[in-house]
Amino acid sequence: MRAVNPPHRFVQQRQLHAICDSNGRPISFFVSAGQVSDYIGARALLSSLPDVDWLLGDRGYDADWFREALQDKGIRARIPGRKRRKTIVKYDKRRYKRRNRIEIMFGRLKDWLRVATRYERCPKTFFSASALAATVIFWL
Repeated sequence: MRAVNPPHRFVQQRQLHAICDSNGRPISFFVSAGQVSDYIGARALLSSLPDVDWLLGDRGYDADWFREALQDKGIRARIPGRKRRKTIVKYDKRRYKRRNRIEIMFGRLKDWLRVATRYERCPKTFFSASALAATVIFWL
């Protein structure tokens, strides 16, 4: 009898895009592959944005089309420009400091080991675990 190691399987990482309220509670999610741009998540979550005055986002979501789409909805973008951007984008630095609330929300999600490792083979399973964790976070 001979022991054979199973073939190495590439497990694709997942990237979780989220919208949260001003209290850091998750509202909407989108899961994408780990190596794709943040623009994919922005495009997917654009239709599920709540009626708000302004939106905070990190540099990964800096795109002219995204800013225009937010402006069409009456939402002011508080997204700093990318470092390679040719035109400088002004943003409210005081309000941008409140972005830590979404980072706190992701920190709470990562308390759930299944969400933190992101090595689920099936995106549906990863999304289900994230949704379950978000539900518990929302009500605590």
